Amino acid sequence: MSLSENLKRVQDRHEELGALMATGELAADAFQKMSKEYSDLTPVVEAIQELEKVRADYEGAKSLLADSAGDADMRELAQAEVQELKTQLPELERRVQVLLLPKDEADDKNAILEVRAGTGGDEAALFAADIMRMYQRFAERQEWKFELMDVNETGIGGYKEAVANVSGRGVFAKLKFESGVHRVQRVPETESGGRIHTSAATVAVLPQAEDVDIQIRNEDLRIDTYRAQGAGGQHVNTTDSAVRIVHEPSGIVVQCQDGRSQHKNKEKAMTMLRAKLYDHQRQELDRERSASRKGQVGSGDRSERIRTYNFPQGRVTDHRINLTLHKLDRVLEGELDELIDALTSEDQAERLAELS
Repeated sequence: MSLSENLKRVQDRHEELGALMATGELAADAFQKMSKEYSDLTPVVEAIQELEKVRADYEGAKSLLADSAGDADMRELAQAEVQELKTQLPELERRVQVLLLPKDEADDKNAILEVRAGTGGDEAALFAADIMRMYQRFAERQEWKFELMDVNETGIGGYKEAVANVSGRGVFAKLKFESGVHRVQRVPETESGGRIHTSAATVAVLPQAEDVDIQIRNEDLRIDTYRAQGAGGQHVNTTDSAVRIVHEPSGIVVQCQDGRSQHKNKEKAMTMLRAKLYDHQRQELDRERSASRKGQVGSGDRSERIRTYNFPQGRVTDHRINLTLHKLDRVLEGELDELIDALTSEDQAERLAELS
């Protein structure tokens, strides 16, 4: 299907939905479904209308230029307008093409964020804590809600592993490219010789699933309760408030000991389990749909080294897109927009290339 045919299809569907909703004869669930589709298509239609207007203005300016051969001032104005509109067209066309790309149904979902210390012992655990705080600060900048659900501390400020629930507008769309191995190069505070050590933390970002996305049978679950423990093994409380859930068909295990309420910990653990099962389902579908795709951006491979944080040089490098920023301190304060925007643009470019 050509671009012009695709544009007409989207505009016709948007108009059709508007007419159907205006009848007042739809059932509530059908109206809600159509309303969401209409809302999703509205920014696409607005971009198409802007593109068509600029195209029309461009043709008009070219005609004016052709008709103003004897008027130097008019010709100069027409020439300037033609040049300006000609410059705008490629960007507007690309914007429309990006909006027409198949949307990831999980983009609007909240996310479960997992950070685990990798190779490097205590230094890796300290870095894992730094990474989790970086995402917390980024969430604050986005005005998202950030809630730690489960933390396994080392006792010296590090995290062996930590899980957070991040909720807000477009959470997964912005965080989904963060999955993978994050490497740090720095001199640990405990290093007396001043030698640079390399350690790592693994990040996983999972879209949060709703009950309608994933059906879980009670008979497939094994639920254990135990006493929550803090750093060093000391008891946080004296009741069996911590919850561990095993989904026996898949072997997936989740646990939560952050709260003092066993009921709330079970709710949080079930949220994590649904996210893991939904992510597993998505990974399987992605493998089936794009077995031939070689692009690394957005692959979500937890074993892939995606970024290096070099403290001596104050730089951050994302290896997937060869982008280096010399503002490590600001990145760790949650200024991730430049990295995330570049990764999103690269992913869009790859998908557009696949369609051409």
